[in-house]
Amino acid sequence: LLFENVAGYDIPVLINAFGSEKRMSLALGVDNLEQLNHNLATLIDMKLPQGLGATIGRATDLFGALRAVGLKPHKVRQGACQEVVHTDDASLHSLPILHCWPDDGGRYITLMQVITRDPVTNQRNVGMYRVQVYDEKTAAMHWQRHKSGAEHEHLARELNKPAIPAAIVLGGDPAQMWCASAPLPPGIDEYLLAGWLRGKPVPFVDCVSQPLEVPANAEIVIEGYVDPNDQRTEGPFGDHTGFYTPADTFPTFHVTAITHRRQPIYPTTIVGKPPMEDYWMGKATERLFLPLMKIFQGEIVDVNMPAEGVFHNLIIVSIKKRYPGHPFKVIYGLWGLGLMMLTKAIVIVDHDVDVHNLSAVAWRVLGNVDWRRDTVIVDGPVDQLDHSAVRDSFGGKMGIDATTKGPQDGHERGWPAEIDMSAEIKALVDRKWDSYGI
Repeated sequence: LLFENVAGYDIPVLINAFGSEKRMSLALGVDNLEQLNHNLATLIDMKLPQGLGATIGRATDLFGALRAVGLKPHKVRQGACQEVVHTDDASLHSLPILHCWPDDGGRYITLMQVITRDPVTNQRNVGMYRVQVYDEKTAAMHWQRHKSGAEHEHLARELNKPAIPAAIVLGGDPAQMWCASAPLPPGIDEYLLAGWLRGKPVPFVDCVSQPLEVPANAEIVIEGYVDPNDQRTEGPFGDHTGFYTPADTFPTFHVTAITHRRQPIYPTTIVGKPPMEDYWMGKATERLFLPLMKIFQGEIVDVNMPAEGVFHNLIIVSIKKRYPGHPFKVIYGLWGLGLMMLTKAIVIVDHDVDVHNLSAVAWRVLGNVDWRRDTVIVDGPVDQLDHSAVRDSFGGKMGIDATTKGPQDGHERGWPAEIDMSAEIKALVDRKWDSYGI
């Protein structure tokens, strides 16, 4: 939806640009989201690795391939994002920033690319964190403790650095916008991925007030710095979990400049009870990163992060099971893989189960699982937004083995075959269907 007549503003508002599989596919330049999986699997030779060293080698090859094929971002002298420049007169109140839900603590920027650099390595990171506006010049930077931005804040504190240069980028190439939400490993530039998706490098210009570079094709850029010592109350906020995140303290972003196109469009999103627009952004991530998961867990066939699991509460995984305890090997492996560590529940099913058919998955879980033998409950890190956790960011997690069992699993009773009609009868009915008159 493009709102062209926004009360009190002369800047149109774009919302729900990624709000369906079709729109998400168009944004990333593919026919469907499954093509992302195919394209990345083609980019890297997906032969199953043998041994730890080979696994690490395959991962290195992947990131090397992204650097080579993604075309390293390059500098340009001028960019549309700086057609209009505001420095001393820069004001967050000039932008049509939304108050999303009735009990939100204020107005929030929700669909942005936040650019910072590691205080030690100077490596660029691009993240998507909500930003609550306080006044014309300040806002809260809500980067959760498990995210790279929060790590930059931690390092800045250790090094006694008073400010973290930051840029809030709005709009531009949709692939760049989405890549800010992609959970890439530390040290991998998200704009490499955007360049690979587009087949051309992301163009950059220097900021006018901060030692950073920003995409030249952006609609709006808010330049400034995050003061790790200026902690203020942020929230509540109606979040993608479907619940309000309670107020907490986060560092403050101070505006030093705002630049934009002559006729900019302000992009935004509203998150809430799933499924909403962010679900499709997460689904694109799921499909694109499946080949990466297969590098580290070669037995994985497919994965599904259902809308009801809000990305971090549930993942369903089908595997080619080969030995006793194999499902639990996959479960523990996933909990050790990047931000998968936050997953609250992992369900493992056999390779022939359609993980996207929740009814089929539930049938196998409820029928195949002995709750004493086939489950594991452990304590570990959970998402900071998990309100059920007894402690902040730490709580119980469950792994469920819903695969077929046999003697190798200690199941001596025999396992019944699933009921299915023979292929011959199915073919016979298909041939005669028109003659049945129904």
